[in-house]
Amino acid sequence: MKFTRRNFLNLLLGITGIGALSSIFYPLFKYITPQKGKEEISGSVSAGKIGELKPNSAKIFKFGAKPGILILTQNGEYKAFSATCTHLNCIVQYKEDIQHIWCACHNGHYDLNGRNISGPPPKPLEEFEVFLSGDEILVRRRQG
Repeated sequence: MKFTRRNFLNLLLGITGIGALSSIFYPLFKYITPQKGKEEISGSVSAGKIGELKPNSAKIFKFGAKPGILILTQNGEYKAFSATCTHLNCIVQYKEDIQHIWCACHNGHYDLNGRNISGPPPKPLEEFEVFLSGDEILVRRRQG
């Protein structure tokens, strides 16, 4: 078979078509198929040091492959939650002025118990267990 200009253009058109179709169907396939579980946290992780936070403030920490948020309330109690919004997986932050956990994506609000109180989040944040060991603030998943 002789390689003509027509054959070359047909080949180029076929490769372009395959590329266009795969750019459409690959994201759909990734969206539909469940993701493999990332590393599971069996123990506890350090969220910070005692004295690092002032009352009514918060910080983001790494909890395995996902972020967590550690809050020191005005009355000196440590609280920790998953920092991933239950609506669209945006990262939440702590608003000191209103003492809420807030998601900037769609103005979702959570109280200091992780319950969604306004906006589109469909369910509460996952709450973690906080305990102190020496000068470390340790966080782990709630048991049971």
